[in-house]
Amino acid sequence: MRILIINGPNINLLGMREKHIYGETTYEEMCKYLEEEAKKLELDVDIVQSNIEGELVNYIQGACGKYDGIIINPAAYTHYSIAIFDALKAVGIPTVEVHISNIHSREEFRRISVTAPACIGQICGFGIYGYVMAMIGLLH
Repeated sequence: MRILIINGPNINLLGMREKHIYGETTYEEMCKYLEEEAKKLELDVDIVQSNIEGELVNYIQGACGKYDGIIINPAAYTHYSIAIFDALKAVGIPTVEVHISNIHSREEFRRISVTAPACIGQICGFGIYGYVMAMIGLLH
């Protein structure tokens, strides 16, 4: 099974930004961890990140015919990107939305996800382990 992991804006700053919310693990360390966990699950994963909404849409569209599932952390785009929602609906690839923090316990504007309805599920609040939970969910 091939899975594409897509990370949105500022995820590349993990380990630097708001450590009390996102933890000390750097983006590079997270990617290595996810690759190791995917191997244990016998999954083939590719991990991408962009701060640009259109690039995230291009990653989603480019997944057609190449991936069996998508894990996406749209980050700030979660709350207002109809373009990402539309792309996920258009490709029809089973997708799980992941957030490192619990978006439902944060600011009011973070509690709304316009992208989650295009996904088969949403996982939040479990740190980077949420990505592993999403892998397991897509596998089963």
